[in-house]
Amino acid sequence: MDKSAYYMSNNQVVHIARTISALARKCIFQLLSVGPLPNHIAFIMDGNRRYAKKHNLEEGSGHNAGFYALMYMLQYCYEFGLKYVTVYAFSIDNFKRRPEEVKYVMELMQEKIQGLIEDESMVNRYGVRVYFVGNLNLLPKPLRLAAERAMEATAGNSRAVLSICLAYTSTDEIVHAVQEACETNQMNGEIRLTDVERHMYMAAAPDPDIVIRTAGETRLSNFLLWQSSNSYLYSPSILWPEIGFRHLFCGIFNFQRNVSYLQMEKKTN
Repeated sequence: MDKSAYYMSNNQVVHIARTISALARKCIFQLLSVGPLPNHIAFIMDGNRRYAKKHNLEEGSGHNAGFYALMYMLQYCYEFGLKYVTVYAFSIDNFKRRPEEVKYVMELMQEKIQGLIEDESMVNRYGVRVYFVGNLNLLPKPLRLAAERAMEATAGNSRAVLSICLAYTSTDEIVHAVQEACETNQMNGEIRLTDVERHMYMAAAPDPDIVIRTAGETRLSNFLLWQSSNSYLYSPSILWPEIGFRHLFCGIFNFQRNVSYLQMEKKTN
């Protein structure tokens, strides 16, 4: 067999394997659809640096591996028909890390964000509108401009919403919302809860049904504290680049098992 025939057969095998995998996921999603379905899943992508250390990779390689894990996870979410996905990409506290690491992550995110607006990108294929959420003025100008271009380019998409939390903490979001509400309601002299919620960075999405945090951590780490009081927290022990379809399935399945309790708690709050 010559090399061209060998590579063609390999490509065919890969294509068949992907087709079978997609069909299997479709069947599993149909089974999950019998139960109550989440509308919004949020991800805390924990463990990129530990993944690189665990596998003796170059510094920064863990973040790159984490990006590809995110792309697969988004594909699974949109195949499932999920309307809202939120990811915790970079905390304000992360700026305290070594300058070299921060610089690498900023440049990596700028490169990946630019890929979001390509015609054949995942967000356009699934009709996803992208929001960048947080104190964007803290970002380097090239990254901030790339984020603004991506939001403008996907503004016409309406099938799903992807919120990417950059330069974000929940305490900063709450302070920002209260300040904005106070400025807006100066004449009335009264601030209501709905006024604060309207000015939240995350106002474009409903509260998350499920928060998935990898690396076995059960802390929210200043992420969606206002919005997640009635969310189901799922914390698999794997590192973020190791996350796969089975973890998304387990998160949704466990949510379905606990949804009655969560709804009861929501009514009593």
